[in-house]
Amino acid sequence: MWDHEIKAMASSHALIASSLFLATVVPAVLVQGFSVYGTHLLWLYSVSGTVSLVNISVFWLLGVSPPTKKHSLGYKLSRLFRSCIYFLLSCLFYHTVVVLYGAPLIESALETFSLAVLLTSLTTLRCLCVLGPNVQAWIRVFSRHGAMSVWDTSLQITVACTVVGAWVGAFPIPLDWDRPWQVWPVSCSLGSVIGFLTGLVAAPAWIHYHRKQLTYKCK
Repeated sequence: MWDHEIKAMASSHALIASSLFLATVVPAVLVQGFSVYGTHLLWLYSVSGTVSLVNISVFWLLGVSPPTKKHSLGYKLSRLFRSCIYFLLSCLFYHTVVVLYGAPLIESALETFSLAVLLTSLTTLRCLCVLGPNVQAWIRVFSRHGAMSVWDTSLQITVACTVVGAWVGAFPIPLDWDRPWQVWPVSCSLGSVIGFLTGLVAAPAWIHYHRKQLTYKCK
């Protein structure tokens, strides 16, 4: 029933996954001494910026966002402004949650906020691209049986995988292994990116496998 949308989703996810690869390889070629561990914050922002740009481009080209009857320039600017506010608030939210889970409050504050930016780029930005700056729609999608399209289901899977990946990535940090990837927040960043990639693969595969059982309510 949704074969066309599933194929479009798989293609878009492949492009987004490729952008993660490019965000690592291109700086390594252009920037001397670049590495995921040695210049971790540079890699982190390279990934955040590249994924954000590709996400916005892909979802805009696919026309996934819900249509609106208002096409005035003022409305579009207002929508863009609210999206930017949501992005910033999401960064602050993730930063607060990570600190509550044990990250240093003052020390390494830049590293913690950088991780929050990465998590926002991988999760909240996708919600903004698909649902727009609409809190009610976000609450609906992430409530039980709240998905109304394959893209809503994809959001549920990718966001969950990304957050779980970041959480699992924190486990090796306290261990006395003295490895470079245990420096804060390397393992959490890698965990969130691996979780995000897992979600990109799992979402279309899961939806395709369960497509006969999926029933969506009308919007």
